[in-house]
Amino acid sequence: MLNATWLETFVTLAESGHFTRAAARLNMTQPGVSQQLRKLERQVGQRLIAQEGKSFTLTPAGEAVRDLGLARRAQERQLRASITADDPDIGEVRIACSGSFAQLLYPQLIAVMRGAPQLAIHLEAAPQASVLSGVLEGRFDLGVIGQDPNHPRLDAKMIGQEELCLVLPAEATDVPVTFKDLENRGFVAHPDGFAYANDLLALNFPDTFSGADHLRVRTVVNQIGQIPAPVACGIGYTLLPRSAIEAFPGREQLTVATLPHRRHHDLWSIVRKGSEPSARLRRVMGIAEKVAGTLG
Repeated sequence: MLNATWLETFVTLAESGHFTRAAARLNMTQPGVSQQLRKLERQVGQRLIAQEGKSFTLTPAGEAVRDLGLARRAQERQLRASITADDPDIGEVRIACSGSFAQLLYPQLIAVMRGAPQLAIHLEAAPQASVLSGVLEGRFDLGVIGQDPNHPRLDAKMIGQEELCLVLPAEATDVPVTFKDLENRGFVAHPDGFAYANDLLALNFPDTFSGADHLRVRTVVNQIGQIPAPVACGIGYTLLPRSAIEAFPGREQLTVATLPHRRHHDLWSIVRKGSEPSARLRRVMGIAEKVAGTLG
């Protein structure tokens, strides 16, 4: 590898065509310029200039070395530009969150990508444990989870709260709702539904609810977007975060029951510590925070 300092001195000398002017541009002495030229010639193994009195011309080897130095300058300028130009519309962002939150977030991300052809956003719906491990391992740039991870390698920020809702058909007239009414309807179960039942139903029906394992299950659905569908058709009831309800196309066919005690789960954004988030990641983080703010 040619010495970068000597190469830059030589390029400046070739551009200025004069030792004194080159020394002034480089804030060096004229003997210092001459010394670095000789060192570079020894490294190359050939003479780089042919002196004619006080002037000089480049030898063929000198022209080749000058061109190399100019190319390196251009590459360095390009590198500096790519590092400093933090464009929110260029690059890739990888996000993971719950399936229900993804349903609300993704339409917002699509709108951003429509106006930014060079922006790639990958969104994955995943269980909370997978979101956490994925951010830690660098597979995801941003995660949204339901609690503070309290992890030394993560920066976490609470971005909102999401209500856990008891979902009934729009025409439901059970006011107030009793646990007997729910059992008569039957539970629309899903992978997270039993944990939600032990949380929300135990809070509101402590005298009659005896555990999720005793619920009368009417049907089981494992696709987050389809869980509200039976309820919208008048079949059963279910328990879902508000984001899953708001994202459901038939939202007007559902009603959220009014309960004596409401339950909210925190929403936290998580990123790895150690580096400043890019402009594109900060933009997506802002969108996620805005979506989370609609769910309280």
